[in-house]
Amino acid sequence: MPTAQQALACVRVCHMLSNGYQPIHVFQYNQNTNTVFILAGVTEGLEILIFSDGQWGFNDDEAQL
Repeated sequence: MPTAQQALACVRVCHMLSNGYQPIHVFQYNQNTNTVFILAGVTEGLEILIFSDGQWGFNDDEAQL
């Protein structure tokens, strides 16, 4: 189950993506790593990880997921 900080960060990230007219293709919570993964962008080129403390960043490791 995502944390409250994580849920709020998800809303902020999705809001930024929609403001930039970027489609969201995948939105997934991983129970093993306690992270939310978002795959977005017209070419599916944006991979975003949201951590349990509400911090988020772009995933630059293609082999990880």
